Amino acid sequence: MISAALSLQVERPRRLRDALALMREAAEHGHPLTPLAGGTDLYVGINAGAPMPKNYVDLWGIEELRGIERNGRTLVFGALTTYSECIESRAVHKLLPILVAAAREIGGLQIQNRGTLGGNIGNGSPAADAVPVLLAAGATVVLASRTHGERAVPLERYYTGYRQTVRRADELIVRIEVEVPKGKQVFRKVGTRAAQAISKVVMAAVGPRVAFGSVAPTVVRAHQLQAYLEAGGADPEEARRLACADLKPIDDVRSTAHYRLTVAGNLAAELVRAR
Repeated sequence: MISAALSLQVERPRRLRDALALMREAAEHGHPLTPLAGGTDLYVGINAGAPMPKNYVDLWGIEELRGIERNGRTLVFGALTTYSECIESRAVHKLLPILVAAAREIGGLQIQNRGTLGGNIGNGSPAADAVPVLLAAGATVVLASRTHGERAVPLERYYTGYRQTVRRADELIVRIEVEVPKGKQVFRKVGTRAAQAISKVVMAAVGPRVAFGSVAPTVVRAHQLQAYLEAGGADPEEARRLACADLKPIDDVRSTAHYRLTVAGNLAAELVRAR
């Protein structure tokens, strides 16, 4: 809705320190700013007329939040790293090819050019396609504030509930760090279509570490399945059972809880058969 967009208040800093100063000032006055990156999720909500925040800080022009760096088996992504940049990165192809696979299935080229890893994490959707990949790879989210500096939070501990996170009102996601574990990598997305559709179930695996999306209030690690795989377990039916034990899907407009559990179990069984 155009009228809804016109009512928004948007700050557009050009430097990270200025953005953090704005975040601190707004938080201190009880009117926190919502970070805005590529806008591929927020704009949808605004146009749909959903209840949305009115005050934003647009981070798109901050070059300090861009770029992909590699140091050995560690990848460091600026928060504004786009899906297209992941697809084009030789380092990502080499160390974390399932992130390339996930990025290719996120919307069309326009979304891939604008959508960011920091935004995908910060939005908090359990259906986010890149987050299970990063979770399975053991990613860490680095937050920064003007007052307290930086702190690193394992992605597994970043979410506290549906679209709820540990990020404080004066903080921004500034980068994502991933020391990529060794092991076979698998990415599977099940949706209405292969791309340009929200996933019904998504699974990512790096070695024995397995994460699922769209099957709980947040993206989740399948810890029981991981322990089974680490112990050398090879029974597909047991893998199916253990994977489902970690999941808590719901019925919604896109699918049913029963369907999601069935598909997640099938993906876990397929993962074991392919090992």
